[in-house]
Amino acid sequence: MNTQFKLKATLVLAALFCLPVAQAALSSNADYKASKTRIDADYKAEKAACAAMSGNAKDVCHEEAKAHEKVALAEAEFAHTGSTSDSNKVITAKAESAYAVAKEKCDDKSGNDKDVCVKEAKAIEAKALADVKLSKKINSAVKDDVQTKRDADYKVSIEKCDSMSGDAKSNCVASAKATFGKS
Repeated sequence: MNTQFKLKATLVLAALFCLPVAQAALSSNADYKASKTRIDADYKAEKAACAAMSGNAKDVCHEEAKAHEKVALAEAEFAHTGSTSDSNKVITAKAESAYAVAKEKCDDKSGNDKDVCVKEAKAIEAKALADVKLSKKINSAVKDDVQTKRDADYKVSIEKCDSMSGDAKSNCVASAKATFGKS
């Protein structure tokens, strides 16, 4: 395994372990609605500022305004729900928005310079989206491992109960089932 993959995996795992802390401060419905209203107003203001521009500068300005709005909406949704899915949507929105802005900026170039510019922008987006995919796989593997460990611990607890008899065994089995969420 190369060291770059190990580093990425470590960083993703660290982010996953920090996620419950980030989830603790969820925004209320009123805060969520207020942030959506603020985001809409900011988008309209940014778009209006683009009106004075012309050519590709105007196109870049519009793309940046859309990018800010898309990322801000994804961040507001994540702040409201705190879900892993919405966290991934924030990363995806940032990657796609950065690509759209960079691609629009490439329109000022021509020939091979433009081709290289577009390829670089696409490579950055692809890397960010690959990180999202990797974090989903790691999250799924972590959930599977946790369940496997819980099942193993449950089996050990039940096996310990087998050495008992009568009410003691019934209480032990009931306790094991309650502890490990079995019916």
